[in-house]
Amino acid sequence: MNAFIKNLKTPIAIVGMGKSGEAAKRLLISAAVDAKNIFCFDGKLETADYRDANKLMSEVQPQTLVVSPGVSLAQDWIQKAKSSGVYITSEISLACSFLSTEKIIGVTGSVGKSTTVSLLQAGLASFSTRAFVGGNLGTPFAEYAADVLEKKRPVADWVVLELSSYQLENCAGMSLDFSAITYFTSNHLERYDNLQHYYDTKWRILSLTKRKLLLNAEGGDLIDYAKAKNHGKDEQVRIISKKDVELKKWRLDEALLIGQHNQDNLALASALAMEAGWPSQAIQGMKRFQGLSHRLENLGETHGVRFINDSKATAMDSVLIAATAAFDTLAEGGKLFLLLGGRDKNLPWEQLNALASLKNVVFIFFGECREIAQKKSQLQGASFVKLSQALQHAFDQASSSDTVLLSPGGTSLDEFKSFEDRGNFFKKKIEEFASVVK
Repeated sequence: MNAFIKNLKTPIAIVGMGKSGEAAKRLLISAAVDAKNIFCFDGKLETADYRDANKLMSEVQPQTLVVSPGVSLAQDWIQKAKSSGVYITSEISLACSFLSTEKIIGVTGSVGKSTTVSLLQAGLASFSTRAFVGGNLGTPFAEYAADVLEKKRPVADWVVLELSSYQLENCAGMSLDFSAITYFTSNHLERYDNLQHYYDTKWRILSLTKRKLLLNAEGGDLIDYAKAKNHGKDEQVRIISKKDVELKKWRLDEALLIGQHNQDNLALASALAMEAGWPSQAIQGMKRFQGLSHRLENLGETHGVRFINDSKATAMDSVLIAATAAFDTLAEGGKLFLLLGGRDKNLPWEQLNALASLKNVVFIFFGECREIAQKKSQLQGASFVKLSQALQHAFDQASSSDTVLLSPGGTSLDEFKSFEDRGNFFKKKIEEFASVVK
C-alpha cells in the first residue's frame, strides 16, 4: 500500500461528492483502503452517506477528512475537527502521493487558465501520447492516479494541471516543475476575506514550484501584485509578453484563437513550452487550437445573426474581454446583444459601466442577480427572470449582421447545474431559433 495512504487514519470521510470526491473515493479503494472505512458526506446530495455534518462527526468520528475544493475549509465544523486532531487532506494531495517520474506544470489565475491549459494540451498532443491534462479543468487528478495504479494507462511524461484558488488552499505534497499565473482580478470574494486574501491564495503556487513561475504581462493586477511581493526581479519569476523577441519568431498572431487576450494566453503557453524544452511542433499545435467550449465559442450564424457562447464567464474581466472581442468583430452596421446575469457572488458589477460608451450594444439582464447587476453597472436594458425569456427577447430583436453574446458574469447555479449546462441550453435554444422562419 502507498505509504501516504497507509498512514491515513480511518475512518475516512470524503467531504463533497462531485467529480473530485468521486475520484478520491475511487483512488482510496484502488489503493486498498477498505470501503467500509470510507464515508461520503454531501449536504446537497441525497445519495451521500451523510448530509448533516454534526451527525457525521458524532456517529462516524472520522480521523481523516478528504475535503473537495468546492467546500470551504473555513467552515466551523471542519475547523473544529482540525483542532481536535482530525487530518485534513484533499483529492489532489492523494493523487500527488502516487507520482513517480512525471514532470508537472500547474496553471492558475482568475481568468484565462482554462484556455492556457487547453493550449498546452494541444501542444502536448503534437508530440506525446502519454501526457495527462486535468485538475480543475476536466478530469480530476485522482482519476489519473487511479488509472495508473490499476494499470489502465502508462505513467505520463507530462502532467498539466489547472489549479483553482480552492485547490491551492489544500494541496500538501504537490510539487510543480513549472507554473504560470494568467491573470489577477476580483473573483470568489464570497469565499475570501478580501481581494488580498484571494490573491495571496493564488500566489501560493510559487512556493510549490521548483523551477520557473511565468506571469502574463497583461494579467490585470498580477504584475503590480508580484512587484509588491518583491518578486518583480526574482530570478524564479518571469514576466511574459506577446511582444517578447523570442516569441515573435513563432508568428503567434497567425493562431486561430480570436481576441488579444488569447494572444496573451498563447504567449504564456508558448513560453512555458520553451522553458520545459518541448519540441517546436508543440507551439505549432497550440496555434491550431480553435478554443474552448463555453469560452468565447463562436457558434456561427443563424438567420444572419452571429451567436457566441461565453457561458464560462463568471468574472467581470471575462465579460469585458468577451464584449470587447465581440464588439471589435461586429459586421458593419451590426448590433451586439449582450446577455448578463445568473447568480451573484459579490462581484464588482460596476466595472461593466465601462461598456456604456460602446455604441450599438444592447444589454439584456436575466436571472437571480439581474437587479443587482443592472443597478451596480448602471447599464440600461430589458430584464427577465429566466435566461429563456432573455434569449427570446434577443431572438425577436436581433437581425442580420447582429451578434448575440452570452457572457453572463454571474454563476449558473440559479437555474443550471453548471456553466456547461447553461451553455448547452443556449446552444439548444439557438437550434430551435434556426428552425423558425425569421
